[in-house]
Amino acid sequence: MPPDPIHPRMSVFILFQRDDCHLCDQALALLAEARFPEFDSVWIDDDEALEARYGTRVPVLRRSDGAELDWPFDAAAASAFAT
Repeated sequence: MPPDPIHPRMSVFILFQRDDCHLCDQALALLAEARFPEFDSVWIDDDEALEARYGTRVPVLRRSDGAELDWPFDAAAASAFAT
């Protein structure tokens, strides 16, 4: 069945990050290298609530069940988080 363009499926994972963040760049490279499942990116820079929650913690990987994996994480931790 083709994807529904009107009601797209939300990703199971979200990576909270900010602009010009070298740690976020490292996390993105690690997730790509580890062949982590598809995820959405959310930038916290212009959102006061997200900035308050994640400001000093980014990058943070969040799963749809609410579990979060804070940086620094490695490929093994990311893979375990995905299963």
